[in-house]
Amino acid sequence: MSRKDKNAPTVTGTLPSPRLKKVYKDTVLPKLMEDFKYTSVMQAPRLEKIVINMGTGIDEKHLENSIRDLTLISGQKPIATVSRKAISNFKLREGMKIGCKVTLRGDRAMHFLDKLATVVLPRIRDFQGLSPNSFDGRGNYALGLKEQLVFPEIPYDTFDRIRGMDIVICTTAKTDDEARVFLKSMGMPLRDK
Repeated sequence: MSRKDKNAPTVTGTLPSPRLKKVYKDTVLPKLMEDFKYTSVMQAPRLEKIVINMGTGIDEKHLENSIRDLTLISGQKPIATVSRKAISNFKLREGMKIGCKVTLRGDRAMHFLDKLATVVLPRIRDFQGLSPNSFDGRGNYALGLKEQLVFPEIPYDTFDRIRGMDIVICTTAKTDDEARVFLKSMGMPLRDK
């Protein structure tokens, strides 16, 4: 490979720099450093990844539509999840495709978190804030949505059935209190205890 080829710019589908990245650097990071008395910026909690999971059951048509919806929502192609064991009452065999999931990292995760906090959650009917009890003890937050129609990317005319999803926001925080302050500062509408 010649030197010219190495330095040639590559064309990729990159997103513009997320708004939340600037908010994190300018306001959230100094607030966390002051509140928790960190000595290094690497101690402060950061967004590690966001995992979105949709369970569809054993119907192949529902799986295809779920993959289509999750691709539109996340901007990334999901993978199909398979069953680990057979359960005869559910007509489920080991290795059957029963859902899909996608893991967002970096700028895609920041864009999704921004969209979730500013667009999606306010569109939920009778929304009064996120539960403060959904932390796992290690600084990660999980929430469930009952329908995919709250996302503006889902066209109503292609909609065939209501599908819920689980969203797990993984942070580098060591405790739930650090993660709670971090997520509130990033714009997540968490209720007080």
